Amino acid sequence: MSSLFLQFCTVILSAVLYSLLFRKRTNSTRLQPPGPKGWPILGNLPQLGTKPHETLYALCKIYGPLIYLRFGSVDVVVASSCNVASQFLKTHDANFNNRPPNSGAKHIAYNYQDLVFAPYGSRWRALRKICTLHLFSANALDDLGSIRQAEVMSMAKEVYLQGKKGAAVDLSQAIYVCVMDGLSRASVGWKVFGEGKEASEFKAMVIELMELAGVFNVGDFVVGLKWIDPQGVAGKMKKLHKRFDEFFDSLIEARRTRKNKGEGRDLLSVLLNFQGEGVDFEEGKLTDTNIKALMLNLFVAGTDTTSSTAEWALAELIHQPDILKQAQEELDSVVGRHHLVTEQDLPNLPILQAIIKEVFRLHPPSPLSLPRMGTNACEINGYHVPKNATLLVNVWAIGRDPAVWENPLRFDPWRFLPGGSHAHADVMGNNFELIPFGAGRRKCAGMRLGLRMVQIMTATLIHAFDWVLPDGQTPDELDMEEAYGLNLQRKVPLVASPVPRLEPCVYEIAF
Repeated sequence: MSSLFLQFCTVILSAVLYSLLFRKRTNSTRLQPPGPKGWPILGNLPQLGTKPHETLYALCKIYGPLIYLRFGSVDVVVASSCNVASQFLKTHDANFNNRPPNSGAKHIAYNYQDLVFAPYGSRWRALRKICTLHLFSANALDDLGSIRQAEVMSMAKEVYLQGKKGAAVDLSQAIYVCVMDGLSRASVGWKVFGEGKEASEFKAMVIELMELAGVFNVGDFVVGLKWIDPQGVAGKMKKLHKRFDEFFDSLIEARRTRKNKGEGRDLLSVLLNFQGEGVDFEEGKLTDTNIKALMLNLFVAGTDTTSSTAEWALAELIHQPDILKQAQEELDSVVGRHHLVTEQDLPNLPILQAIIKEVFRLHPPSPLSLPRMGTNACEINGYHVPKNATLLVNVWAIGRDPAVWENPLRFDPWRFLPGGSHAHADVMGNNFELIPFGAGRRKCAGMRLGLRMVQIMTATLIHAFDWVLPDGQTPDELDMEEAYGLNLQRKVPLVASPVPRLEPCVYEIAF
């Protein structure tokens, strides 16, 4: 036992000395970005806290918009301003188009077989092309518009019926089911979940995945601790992966049994047809694992981020009744009170669009962008960024930068309207002060679909209903606390009672 203990101490001491000597040599030859000193072995990992995006925001106020950290043996740089983010994601985008190794991609995303974490290259381009062509292109979005409209109407009907019974509505769940049903019909061909607890159970799986993926796993950064799994993250990921894998196996099997029933425009049918025809898929034939990995991205990234953003939008409007009233007046003027809003109305609703942009600014779906890794060393803002450094873009901090946004903590959609300070800004990755979907080659492939869903769901819920908080709660008392994860959820799900505000015939005809 004493011999093992001595060996252990020797390893730890050697690692500490190596770290100190290496950093001293690096600092003497290259000017690295400023940042706080870290712990031996673990580096800055213990300093991140429970809400890393807020910790890093506080650090950028001390050290500036480009920070250097060390997570174990990994160099990490954090961009916290639109100017620095632009240098990484535009000027040096080609250098930062890969993902660093991580437990989530290995244990949940089928060992990097998906679109989100796949290495940049021919297979990644092929996956993105398939998704874009069959789900995210302008033609595909228009073709699938009737599906989205039907699911939004179904959500509004359920909300109306619950309100008619005098019941408050769990809007977090109602919005999530709407997004899931719309996406599953487009990607699989039918509603995956019926009424009841199935959707709630799957949502719980997705939330668990987002929470696990948002953890900075020590084993990813300190190689010697990977086998110990000190936080239990890898073990939980493996168990969760098994549940997702069984779910996607059942979807593939169900889709194969439906192939002769006149269906086949959905993405899963397209992928199975490629597989059945033996089409070469860049690096080989398309396997069930490839298909499941892609379905995982769609069902997780495509549902939770969209639904949580729409929930935040409704919460902000309930919290700010004056803004809600002006949005409703715009809808009444453009759409009227005799029928529900449609996607064709959206371009004519500038106040609504500005509201959604402001929600993305204050509550970006991913407060810290998915990490990227630099293939080569480069220079940013006069500082040396080493080869293989992990890049984190603090999107949450950029949306609160007082140098860019006047009164950054205030919910103020008017800044995006004509004459406003950011009337030019869009959310598509072209304006780096507002990049909720990322920017560059690895930005979110489904951003246009997500934006349409957020807009039409929010528009429908505020056009068709007024909202009353439960238990006599006033708008000022609504809890607006965040819960950190890979996706920025509300800490307390939004619950409110609907009050119909359109002509009675609308609900009779529509529902």
